[in-house]
Amino acid sequence: MKDEKKKTKIIKRIKIDADQCNGCRACEAICAAFHAEPKYSSVNPARARIHVIHDPIRDIYLPVYAGEYTPAECAGRNTYTLNGKEYDECAFCRASCPSRDLFKEPDSGLPLKCDMCETEPPLEEPMCVQVCIDDALTYEEVEVEVEEEEEVKVEDLELGLEALIDKYGLDKIMKTVARLATPEAE
Repeated sequence: MKDEKKKTKIIKRIKIDADQCNGCRACEAICAAFHAEPKYSSVNPARARIHVIHDPIRDIYLPVYAGEYTPAECAGRNTYTLNGKEYDECAFCRASCPSRDLFKEPDSGLPLKCDMCETEPPLEEPMCVQVCIDDALTYEEVEVEVEEEEEVKVEDLELGLEALIDKYGLDKIMKTVARLATPEAE
């Protein structure tokens, strides 16, 4: 029997209350400005790691923040009814995927992921939560018990890097890494 070691980990997450969202999109604007180069120099909603999805027929607003990249389009096209409102399955999806342009860097096409506005010095809450006047977005840190992670093998990292290069090309990957590695203008 394998000796499993457990430890606690703090999970940071943004809770979304769709019933509170008024569709103002302040979360999109501040996220886009926060992630601009240099910081706060422009507001391009395509760079935001959060988007408010709107269904005008049913008057529904649903904030969704970027999650992990998925290389394949999902097969699910279910509809869910919550509190008398219908939601398309894609509305809940946080992934950057081939079937939609949501959560992709507009210049390179590389996937975006919410980083919870991690900066030095750290913020108390992500910027989108700070500007949400209707409390549709709330930030929480939850302590969970997790199994100790195995060490990442260099071979696994190389395979992932090769897949990115195959998909986007070495030039795009190098430019994006260089842009991300450049210290922000103060």
